[in-house]
Amino acid sequence: MIIKRTKLLLPVIFSVAILTSAAYLVQREYADWKIYGGSGDNIKYSDLKQVDTTNVKQLKVAWVYHSENEDQSKYGPIESNPIIVNNTLFGVSPRLKLFAVDAATGKEKWHFDPADTSGNKTWARNSVNMNRGVAYWADGDDRRIIYTVGPIAFAVNAETGKLIPGFGVNGGVDLRKGLGRNPKDVSISPTAPVIIYKNLFITSGLVSETTPGHIRGFDVRTGKQKWIFHTIPYPGEAGYSTWDDKTAYKRMGSTNAWSGFSLDSKRGLIFAGVGSPTNDFYGGDRWGKGLFGNCLLALDAATGKLKWYFQTVHHDVWDMDISSAPVLVTIPRDGKKIDAVVQTTKSGFVFVFDRVTGKPLFPIKERPVPTNNAALGEKLNATQPFPVLPKPFVRQIMTEKDLNTIVGDSSYQDVKRRFKTYRSQGIFTPPTEKGTIILPGYDGGGEWGGPAVDPETNILYVNANEMAWVLNLVKEKSDNKKSMTNLQAGVVLYHKNCMGCHGPERLGSGDYPSLIGVERKYKFAQFSELLSTGRRMMPGFAQLSKAEKTAIGSFVLNLKPEQEKPYTGTVIKNNNKSRPSYSFTGYNKFLTKEGYPALSPPWGTISAIDLNTGKYHWQVPFGEFEELKKKGIPTTGRENYGGPVVTAGGLIFIGASADGKFRAINKKTGKTIWETELPAPGVATPAVYEAGGKQYIVIACGGSKWGGKSSDAYVAFTLPDK
Repeated sequence: MIIKRTKLLLPVIFSVAILTSAAYLVQREYADWKIYGGSGDNIKYSDLKQVDTTNVKQLKVAWVYHSENEDQSKYGPIESNPIIVNNTLFGVSPRLKLFAVDAATGKEKWHFDPADTSGNKTWARNSVNMNRGVAYWADGDDRRIIYTVGPIAFAVNAETGKLIPGFGVNGGVDLRKGLGRNPKDVSISPTAPVIIYKNLFITSGLVSETTPGHIRGFDVRTGKQKWIFHTIPYPGEAGYSTWDDKTAYKRMGSTNAWSGFSLDSKRGLIFAGVGSPTNDFYGGDRWGKGLFGNCLLALDAATGKLKWYFQTVHHDVWDMDISSAPVLVTIPRDGKKIDAVVQTTKSGFVFVFDRVTGKPLFPIKERPVPTNNAALGEKLNATQPFPVLPKPFVRQIMTEKDLNTIVGDSSYQDVKRRFKTYRSQGIFTPPTEKGTIILPGYDGGGEWGGPAVDPETNILYVNANEMAWVLNLVKEKSDNKKSMTNLQAGVVLYHKNCMGCHGPERLGSGDYPSLIGVERKYKFAQFSELLSTGRRMMPGFAQLSKAEKTAIGSFVLNLKPEQEKPYTGTVIKNNNKSRPSYSFTGYNKFLTKEGYPALSPPWGTISAIDLNTGKYHWQVPFGEFEELKKKGIPTTGRENYGGPVVTAGGLIFIGASADGKFRAINKKTGKTIWETELPAPGVATPAVYEAGGKQYIVIACGGSKWGGKSSDAYVAFTLPDK
């Protein structure tokens, strides 16, 4: 166990009797859960061990808190990792209500509803965006929660649940301002919580394809922006020369640290993984390596100045954005202890660096990758970085030998036929109009929950997905007609802005819903507002003009009278005449007729990787299909989102899986030793804490984007009283 000695007790540390009682000698470093991920290190570790491998089977439900009062119309995914401060648990509901409950009983103390105009007249919002947690800051009696709802950062009194008037304007800060673009044209909705450093809070977030994901620091008391780090560099800044188009900083979007941060408070360093630039799958209009896209960044937390960076993918056209916050550890090298930062990725790589210098602690080699037969106008990077150790924790290439054989022969033959039409040469196979296999897939490999690390052993535990997807590029439709109807313009604009998620025929794709019949759910005014604000993981399209929204709405909502009217917006055209522009046909999973992955199992795993050596201790399938289990098929694993927590009691606690179970796993062996059904899948990272002398494990159970059960529940477990 990592310990901190208290100064007052130093004179007696040599007493053998006292040394045997750690409770008197040490302040446990990981005994609470006051920060998202448990600590600034973000290692999701608890040194509580009241619950251990010998008694975990006795766990019982301690309390259930219904964050929307069991109003089923307000159920939905909750990805929030709650924090616990002074026996109060703070979390967020599916509709983004902030709440405080007694950590031992689940009894509500207060809640703040951002849609309630009586308590939030200036910033009232009805939109539903994803939120994965909140941050706590205190100075004497001034205790506040900082959390985001869409583009607004709120400061809420942690004792009363009321907005703090002196923060920003009437308790809120509009994050659309201060990005160097017209605020009316940008869309930002942070998903990960802000991180606190002294009197600053730091954020980036989910952004639209025309909004830059710059990282910014704000005064936690006033809400005033104090610094900005340009993830798309400005002239004279580091990285500017890596863009062939020297105007990229004016127009490009994304490159956002949407998955959050870790903090080395001693050195005043924050670490962030940055996503890919716009557009995700075609780089013909953004030649060059494109810093700081796909980079692990080390920044000065007080000023935002760059310390060092490492790019995990050069000129990304596979949507391989860094999908989780890095974790901070200390590992031995050549007889010394090196403070390190570890980054897992969607592609299944584990990168390990010296935290101060950025020097790799395991070799990383630039290896040649396929670049032939790429899309017209594309200029792919000839090499990509591959860590020598640890080895990837997922498969990165799909061959005919990897096809699913647990389905019937006709289904297998269908998969085999389709596979032969696709290009599949590994994770860096060029995207094409023909179709390219993307493995481990758009949703990982490693996903936003990130890994957990046991600091006693430096073993990293990471859950992962293995789902093949099919990427099909399509030339963007453009129309230079001087006169068009709303319907004609709406079709072109839909293909440009919406097809990637909802498919060319509006039938939905992957985890994104069909838009067929959506006119029965939305009136035009509601649809237009949705386009502006976004919803959950859908970014807002604030850059669209009223005429463009009208045209898209006329097409999607099938508004016949509106479709026939003349389109009054600007002419739609491809601005780059030297080469075509591409979109893609949607997030399409490669599935069998039965709906199972076309790839052979496992489809979900948990791995235990020794960061001291880079070697694996174990890897096991994670999650199951009940119907396959009944047929005697060995555990296949399933898609999973949300991270694990590892404890000093020898356990890994994890929900995450689509099967809706909450599990305790022996961290030494990978064997599941306890599991229970949740009200809905716990697609979130658990929190572990102590209240009233008892250890609790709590998880949000909102359900998931796969459909099925949904809920508004937070469920806490503890051991029964003796």
